[in-house]
This record gives sequence, C-alpha cells and structure tokens, in this order.
Amino acid sequence: MRKKKRPLSRNMRALAAFLVSAAVMSVFFLRSGFAGYVATAAVSVLSGIIAWASGKNDDQRTDETDLEEKATVNAAGTKRTSERVGSKPNTDSVKKKQKSYGEKVDPILKESETALKEMGRLYRSIDNPEIRSKINDIMLVTDKIAKDAIEDPSDVPQIKKFFRYYLPTTIKLLHAYDRMSSQEISGENIDKSIDNINEMLDVAIEAYKKRLDSLFENQALDIETDIDVMNQMLAREGLAGGNDFHVNQAADAAVQQSSAAVAQQKG
Repeated sequence: MRKKKRPLSRNMRALAAFLVSAAVMSVFFLRSGFAGYVATAAVSVLSGIIAWASGKNDDQRTDETDLEEKATVNAAGTKRTSERVGSKPNTDSVKKKQKSYGEKVDPILKESETALKEMGRLYRSIDNPEIRSKINDIMLVTDKIAKDAIEDPSDVPQIKKFFRYYLPTTIKLLHAYDRMSSQEISGENIDKSIDNINEMLDVAIEAYKKRLDSLFENQALDIETDIDVMNQMLAREGLAGGNDFHVNQAADAAVQQSSAAVAQQKG
C-alpha cells in the first residue's frame, strides 16, 4: 500500500509562517526605520502564532489517519496469516460438534432434525389452529421416536421406515395443505383436497403413536419376564406369596434351570 505524504507539523508551520511574514514585511517596512523593524517583528510573530494554533486540528486528524492506516494494515496482515495457516477466527456462531451415537443412529437423528425444522416452518405458515395442533402432535411423536433410536439401536430398522417414507409423505401433504389454504378461495378440488389431508393427519397421528408403542414391545416382554422370574424366586425362598404375580411356564423353567446350575457349582 502506497504511503500518503504527511503534512507539516505545527512547529514547522509556525516557523515557516514567521519566516515568510518577515521576508514580506521587510520589503515594505525595513526602510521605515525603527518603527518598520517593530512592525515586521510583530506581524511575523503573530503569523507564527496563528499558524501554530491552526495546526492543532490538522495534527489530530493526522494522528487519527495514522491509527486507521495501522489498523487496516494489521487487519490485512491478520487475514493473510489466517488464510496462510488455514485457520478461521473464533466466533460465538460456530456450533459445537454434535455428539455421535454411531453410524446407524446418527442418520436417524439428522433426518429427525431436518423434518422437525420443516414442520416447524409449516406450523408458523399455516393459520388453521386445528391443523397446527395436529402438526404439534406429529412433531412430539417424531421426536420421541428419534430418541428411541438412541436408547435402543435395535429399533433402527423399524424407525428407518418411519423416517424414509411415512414422515416425508406427511410433510408432503402438509406442503399441499399450506399451498391450497393460502389461495383464500373456495373450489371443488381445493376443498376436497384440504378435507382429505385433514382426515389423513388424524390417521397418521394414531398410526405414529402405535409405531412408538411398538418400539417398546421388546422392553415390555423383558420386564414381564423379569417380574415373573423374581416372583418365582421370592416364592421359593418363602419371601413372597406365590399368587402375587402371574408366573408362566417359561419363567418357571428359567428359575429351575438357574437353581440347578447353582447346585451343580456347589457340588
């Protein structure tokens, strides 16, 4: 960057004004005797003082210009350094790296985040309170299904079908509803489509709730088995009545097998 020429300082301006005034005044007053010398000296000193005083603002502007130029140079140097090392300045807008739950679960969470954002946008765009309430229900179920993938990755195959077909189709229908309802006119095709979408949302909500419930089927069976086995063991030890819980044959066989294994180890 080409450096600008700096103006004269206040002292230099005062000295220059004094010398110029003295030279000019001497031409007219030096032949006038002592009075001429006094007039020349007075005018020259006064010119110097005026020049010195008027240079204050110029010096301040010069200092400010120098600071701006230094800041510009520093900023440019910092930018070149950042580009050279391939680094970026730290900002609050940089998002923290999202926690990974594995290569099977992460895609599910990403699809869930994208779907929830789009349904949130549709919720704000659609004015009908009834449809907005249904969108809210779908968003709640969607979030719970996505979280189940974290808690039980074995459910991922079932969850994939939900996120790859059912949910995208629902969002597609909501897009159609948003587009048609924004026309603000009544027509056979528009009214029929809006009614069909409204009814389909009810069906979808119930189906998605059943899907969420089905994801807990394995856990429910495990819980039931654990309760049956514990009840049988407590009954054998005389710690609980045998009729407190229903004990099926599979649970009884499991207890007998476990007891036999313990007895064999002791023998």
